[in-house]
Amino acid sequence: MDFARLSERAVLWVIAVVSAGALLALAMLLLGRGATPGAAPNVIALPAVNALLNTASAALLTAGFVFIRRRNVAAHRACMLGAFAVSLVFLACYVVYHAYAGSRPFTGQGWIRPVYFVLLVSHIVLAAAIVPLALTTIYRGLAAYRGLTPQIDRHKRLARRTLPIWLYVSITGVIVYVLLYHW
Repeated sequence: MDFARLSERAVLWVIAVVSAGALLALAMLLLGRGATPGAAPNVIALPAVNALLNTASAALLTAGFVFIRRRNVAAHRACMLGAFAVSLVFLACYVVYHAYAGSRPFTGQGWIRPVYFVLLVSHIVLAAAIVPLALTTIYRGLAAYRGLTPQIDRHKRLARRTLPIWLYVSITGVIVYVLLYHW
């Protein structure tokens, strides 16, 4: 699809449809059926891989922020597209893990239990929100790079909201992993 030929409204509709489709597919996966019997040993390492991918995403997002503050646009773009690519790999691993292993219940007791669930709920809600935010921010950044200059101001405004949310989702993803698998 040539995004340069589409109007902004059409691109935003595509982003909305892709985001809604991805979220619906994840909801169906997580709520629709249990784990595949006997398949869990094949995917046992994926939660740790996902934590590493979330860590890599947070590192790339932070580096991208530092690069843009130093006005190194090329390095910024590379880091942000790298963070997006890492997030796509995370999503694939997440889907595979939950399709074969199902969900793991949190067994922590005492004060950590409400802390875990507050983190988990905020992580899930903001992870859903980050899909269209990240896609729109990336679209506007690439459009600005291609010479559509009105997009740069819109990219900057949206990026100021997207970056903290995306960082929060990446970091809380690692914290949720540690609490769920190592607490």
